[in-house]
Amino acid sequence: MKATYKDVKSDILSKITKGDWGPGDLVPNEVDLAATYGCARATVNRAMRELADDGIIERRRKAGTRVRMTPIRQARFDIPIVRDEIEEKGTAYRYSLVSSSVEVAPAWLRARLQLPAQGKALHLVCMHYADGVPYEHEDRWINLTALPKAEFEDFSECGPTEWLLSTIPFSEVEISLSAALADQGLTDYLSCAVGDPVFTVERSTWWEGEAVTYVRFAYRPGHRLTTRY
Repeated sequence: MKATYKDVKSDILSKITKGDWGPGDLVPNEVDLAATYGCARATVNRAMRELADDGIIERRRKAGTRVRMTPIRQARFDIPIVRDEIEEKGTAYRYSLVSSSVEVAPAWLRARLQLPAQGKALHLVCMHYADGVPYEHEDRWINLTALPKAEFEDFSECGPTEWLLSTIPFSEVEISLSAALADQGLTDYLSCAVGDPVFTVERSTWWEGEAVTYVRFAYRPGHRLTTRY
């Protein structure tokens, strides 16, 4: 069985707490760690991101990753998998792909992610349900210049977040949280009324300076976001 990101994170943390890797020590690169643990590089990347978010290691481009001289604590937002969120609540998860199309990236998306003119993107609209009740509406764009194989992926069974996290690491994330009023399009998906307040999350990710994806999530009235730091 391949190591999970939790296994990798736990083992690295154990090496640090036991003193095998001391403050300031250089941590092996992701390729070497992936070979050591027998897993994908993306798995190692997620473990390293969480350790960096926890203030245990410090990652610097070209300088490598080192154990922090003094561990810090800081607030963080993980990239959650909605399937896990729903099942952890004790409810049954269901996913539905509403639409999938390859399009020339619209002007607003090109400006937001600095995409080239006439650059193509995969546009996905998905729904996620908890016990049959609408939970999350997902409106996602994937930059096909950065990730061309996404065009040929079948997203009818697996949500794009799960696929992206297992396919490509990310080195930079931008997250915006806001309140919005449901329009007619959202009410049809979220079973709420026009004008109802809906919680929205917009998230963009990059890998080594190249934009990978932009997504906008919308949730039914009453949704609560919880994070731990």
